[in-house]
Amino acid sequence: MTDQTAATPTRRPRPQVLTLTPRAADRVRAVMADKGPGIAGLKIGVKKGGCAGMEYTMTWADSVGKFDEVVEQDGARVIVDPQAVLYLLGTEMDYKADKLSAQFVFNNPNQTGACGCGESVNLVPATPGHAEPAHD
Repeated sequence: MTDQTAATPTRRPRPQVLTLTPRAADRVRAVMADKGPGIAGLKIGVKKGGCAGMEYTMTWADSVGKFDEVVEQDGARVIVDPQAVLYLLGTEMDYKADKLSAQFVFNNPNQTGACGCGESVNLVPATPGHAEPAHD
């Protein structure tokens, strides 16, 4: 008889791709409520473009894709495009409003630069297992 109780290797917990500040969670939750029950969440991604090389993308998703990462926090749901995961690993998403503008802001440890207008960023992929949490 063979021993069927061989130890299975323990897996490290996966690092969270993205965290939301309370302000960001409040804003996502409020807009999701306005959009109605057909919205699955706010989908975040990155694409090539802008003068610094990459831009964050945000769209409202009506479903969650098979390989999407889902971040649920304080009633808000953010869906991360699978091609953006390594670029967003360890990112904190915030929402800032002042007299002239209101916008989501990404505090991303993988960002190595940004353009002067603030519309595009230079991102490098995170090395899995070595992501550091974002700081204010």
